[in-house]
Amino acid sequence: MKIALLALLGLAFGALGGAALGISAGLAWIEIFKTPNFEGHSGVLVFFTVMPLGAVIGGIGGALLFAVLAIRDAGIAIEHEHVGRSNR
Repeated sequence: MKIALLALLGLAFGALGGAALGISAGLAWIEIFKTPNFEGHSGVLVFFTVMPLGAVIGGIGGALLFAVLAIRDAGIAIEHEHVGRSNR
């Protein structure tokens, strides 16, 4: 259950971060390649093409990253057993 919840959390955080990076990449694309802004073409390119792609890629990457971290954490013992000295 912990792995699934962390994967969903990673999906949400990754989608938000990917969308933000997608907007940044789209704005950079417009400036670098001088995309014309006739009737809002450049805004449509950024918000309907590049941002959703960034959100999808970021969501998948975040979910995989959080799931892998949760799986590794499940294999690691959180509490170490105290090994006492033997009385000889």
